[in-house]
Amino acid sequence: MKAIIGKKVGMSQIFDENGHVIPVTVIEAGPCVVVQKKTAEKDGYEAVQLGFEDIAERKLTKPELGHLNKAGVAPKKHLKEFDLENAAELNVGDIVKADTFAAGDFVDVTGVSKGHGFQGVVKRHGAAVKRNTHGGGPVHRHQGSLGAGTTPGRIMKGRDGAGHMGVDQV
Repeated sequence: MKAIIGKKVGMSQIFDENGHVIPVTVIEAGPCVVVQKKTAEKDGYEAVQLGFEDIAERKLTKPELGHLNKAGVAPKKHLKEFDLENAAELNVGDIVKADTFAAGDFVDVTGVSKGHGFQGVVKRHGAAVKRNTHGGGPVHRHQGSLGAGTTPGRIMKGRDGAGHMGVDQV
């Protein structure tokens, strides 16, 4: 397994040989520095902790700074641990770059979705909008009835409804 930390820079487009437009996401992947090395003797498993993106010292807590100073690494914004196959070969201070991946490699990308705050059921779950004529009242984008009255006498967890949207790991 190979791994690297990156951040989305933006979107662009490329054209294939038939002239079709393909949307692409531009990602700044690395360089990442090995901040900590987990060993089977000390920690019970083998892994490495990678750091990405330099940050001002004042924006980190003293424990975070101490952890990074112990490794002799400049302050980093993101720290993530990866269970790599070549974890034993890497040492603290080594730099991992995007060239660890070859052209055509399939990759799994994990990130945090864009936050939208508190949203209604229409935007959040695609619920239908009620009619705007014949006494629809001031509830055109509201939820409506959700189920039986007596049994179970409540709304089950997980029901579509208004609430916080976004800022989810995807």
